[in-house]
Amino acid sequence: MKRILKMALLSALVASAASASAATLQVKIDGVASGKGKLRVAVCDESTFLKKCTIGALAPAHTGSVTVDVPDVPTGNWAVMAYHDENDNQKLDRDEMGIPTEGYGFSNGATAKYGPPQFRQAAVIVSAGATAVPVQITLKY
Repeated sequence: MKRILKMALLSALVASAASASAATLQVKIDGVASGKGKLRVAVCDESTFLKKCTIGALAPAHTGSVTVDVPDVPTGNWAVMAYHDENDNQKLDRDEMGIPTEGYGFSNGATAKYGPPQFRQAAVIVSAGATAVPVQITLKY
């Protein structure tokens, strides 16, 4: 019985420490062209950047600026991507050449001449003890 109690207490402490080291990214998305669809935000570590990100959030679109909160982002380096899913099909639409046809952007204003930016250009640091981290993205259409 004591062993079960110790295990339960240890699990509770680990869970508490994990949530204490997580922050909310407050992603301000500027340049939203219309109120159609949704704004989708993906938060990726280096291994998932431009692939299948496991952390994200969404919000209804409206013209101008929209802030999307992404809770429970652990301590570490993260790249933030956002796009305006105007037709709400849950993907960034592209033309036949692979160029996005919906608005998109990256943290730190990261861009690249030919193709997407590198992870390090878009990296945002979530420090231990941080509770809120502001991130700004301007959409490019």
